[in-house]
Order: sequence, then structure tokens, then C-alpha cells
Amino acid sequence: MRKSVTSVFAVGLVGLVVILAAGGVPQAGSSDTFRQLKLFGDVFERVRAEYVEEVTDEALIESAINGMLTALDPHSGYLDAKKYRDMQVQTKGEFGGLGIEVTMEDGLVKVVSPIDDTPAHRAGIQAGDVITHINTEPVLGMTLAEAVERMRGPVDTSIALTLRRPGREEPLDVSMARAVITISPVRWRAEGDIGYLRVTAFNEQTDANLRTAIEDLQSQLGPSLKGVVLDLRNNPGGLLEQAVAVADVFLDRGEIVSTRGRRTDNIQRFNARRGDLVDGRPMVVLINGGSASASEIVAGALRDHDRAIVMGTPSFGKGSVQTIMPLPGHGAIRLTTARYYTPAGTSIQAKGIVPDIEVQQSRIEIIDQGLGRREADLRGRLENDQSGGGDDAEVSDDDDPVVSDGAPVDEPPADQAEDYQLARALDLLRGVAMFGARSIQ
Repeated sequence: MRKSVTSVFAVGLVGLVVILAAGGVPQAGSSDTFRQLKLFGDVFERVRAEYVEEVTDEALIESAINGMLTALDPHSGYLDAKKYRDMQVQTKGEFGGLGIEVTMEDGLVKVVSPIDDTPAHRAGIQAGDVITHINTEPVLGMTLAEAVERMRGPVDTSIALTLRRPGREEPLDVSMARAVITISPVRWRAEGDIGYLRVTAFNEQTDANLRTAIEDLQSQLGPSLKGVVLDLRNNPGGLLEQAVAVADVFLDRGEIVSTRGRRTDNIQRFNARRGDLVDGRPMVVLINGGSASASEIVAGALRDHDRAIVMGTPSFGKGSVQTIMPLPGHGAIRLTTARYYTPAGTSIQAKGIVPDIEVQQSRIEIIDQGLGRREADLRGRLENDQSGGGDDAEVSDDDDPVVSDGAPVDEPPADQAEDYQLARALDLLRGVAMFGARSIQ
């Protein structure tokens, strides 16, 4: 029986090859193809019959398909039905869930933070809560992915969580209904007079979220907005059309990216439309080794058009485009179908975007240089003849200047001290703005 199944399977593959050949797709000679398919059938039958444990035909065939695709390049592969659904959730940026960011700690799921206006937030779940049970099932022993999958589900379905909260002895039982949760791939804030935009992924929400972020920053800062930092560090990429849309936000004209397939006539060009939402204000794009694919498209386009200064460390170097091809009744294949090129015609494949200004992530250390004397510390000095000069109360009898709490006056803010690359980007933009203002005067 097994031999007949294998034979049917091999004949089916041969039929598929013949159909493809009839469609004009170049193939090896039919006899060579048949020999290779027969080899596959022989191996398939041997594994089914003699492997130490029983393996389903479905698992073997899926593994064979995946092996064929992954042997092509690191980014092609087979997605079974579950992985395909997970990928759709990531690219859509929406799912049925509770609205909490979680991590795994000591074998249990710990809440990092609830998302505002979600079932978890309304139910009173707090940062630091530890989830011990999901629908009475213990979390201990689950992986983080398994726990997250159990918390997600169809909208309006109910779920019960048992929590352990710091400072409370008794466990806390919380019930709620799942709702549509939107993953925001854009975070933003004002850094003084600079707008900071952090893009973490390129999903279907990215363009709209970015436009909202810019509107909010312009509302906060108004004419005092001096520049923008676009942070693409550790952004692994995502949808090509979203990369084009993000670059278009900051460009008035010109090509953003081109893609070229195997055939010479398979070339697509994506161009910017008129309308720079930040009105040409100076920009810095931050990248690092975790910036890949769509992130590199944006950074390359803005740099080639002299629209932004790229700062940080060299990017990942993924210069290829993958197409998701659904397989009805199964999952999908992810196949590399093109290479992409920056507006200057440059491929960054296996090279990456090299920043205009290379800045390694570092820790700022304040070096104690002692309490050096200044003119204002000297006895008998001349007083400043303009208002606000000199203050004898600030000089002690031993001529040492007073320093409040021992803290250096020029110590950078804590957030900048923790993110050296961002601090340098902000310094650059403020310097450009200052120089521009003096040039106008």
C-alpha cells in the first residue's frame, strides 16, 4: 500500500513538472527531472518505512518543501497554516486579545505594562503583575509563545486570569472579554525642540501611525520644532509598501526604491509624491545591525536624496524582497522574488547601509577633573560691568567654587546618558538649527 502511495505521489510531481514546462518555465530535461523525483520518492518511502519513530506523511512532505525553499536562501521557506496565521497577525498589526505587554520570568508570565483603553487596562491589570493561571490552567511549564497564544482568541470571547500581585498575599482572579488589539509600530515624544519618532516594525498600521505622530509633535512644538530623529534601530523590516509610504512622508519627489526580478523586464519603481510632512526640517536617521530590509529601504532613500543624515552603525544588509504565496487548504510559501536597489542604483545585499556618521552605542561616563578655578573664583577680580555678573556669595573663603550636591553642572539628562546614539543625533540637529539661525541673522 505504501509503495502505491509513493508512486502516486511521484507521478503527481512529474505531472506538475510537465505542466510547468508547458507554461514556458525553463526546466531540466524531463528524463533528468523524472530521475530526481524518483530519488525523492525512494528516500520518502525509506524514511516512512524505517525511521526509528513513526512520522506522518504530512510532516515529511512539509519538511521536504521547507528544505527545498530554505536551501535557496535564508529568507525563503514554507509556512504551515499556524505560522501563516501568525505572520498575518504581525503584518496586519491587529488581533483578538487582552492588550498587555508581557515577558517570562521564573517560569511565569510577568506583565510589563497594560496598553491604554484595552480589556486588560479596564480590568485593572498592573505592571508587575504575574500571571499564574490562564482559564485555570497553570502557566508554569508553558513557553511565552504558548501563553500568549492562549491569551489571544476570537473577539468577545471571555478569558479568566489568576494573578499574583506584589504586596498582596492572596491571588487575584480577573475575568474579561477579548477585544481587537492594535499593535502600534510607532512611538514618539518631544526631546526638547526635537521630534523623536521610533518605528519598530513596518506593518499595515505604520504609515497611519507615523502621520498621527508627526501631527501630534507639530501640535506640541509648533514653529519651535527644529528637526526630527527617525529611529529605525533593531527594526527587522516588514511590508515593502509601508517602507515606501514612510519614506514618502519625508520626500517631495524622486524614486524611493526599485525592485528587479529574475527577468530583465521585471522591474518596478516606486516614487515619492509631493508633500514633505515636516517641511524639510533637518533629519537624522538612526540605524544599527538590527535595521533590516524595509528599514534599509527608508534609510537608503532619505540619504540618497540628501534628505537626512544617517547615523549609528552599519545595517543588517538584506537587499531582497520576499513574496508570500498562499497555498489553498494549507499554509503559504515565502519566496525571494526580487532584489531591491536604492535611488542611486545601489544594492545593499550583504553590505548594508553604512552610516554617514558612525556612532557606536556607548555609555557616557563623567570624568572627575577636579574643581578647577575660574576667573570668578579669584579674589580681587574685576566685576562684570553688565547685569547678572559675579556673585560673591558663591565663593567660599578657601577660593573653592560651590557645586550643588556634588553634581557636575553639565551632566546630560538621564535618558540621553542611557542612549548615547540618540544623544549625538539630538546634538547634531540642535547644532544644525543653531548654525542656520545664526546664518540668517
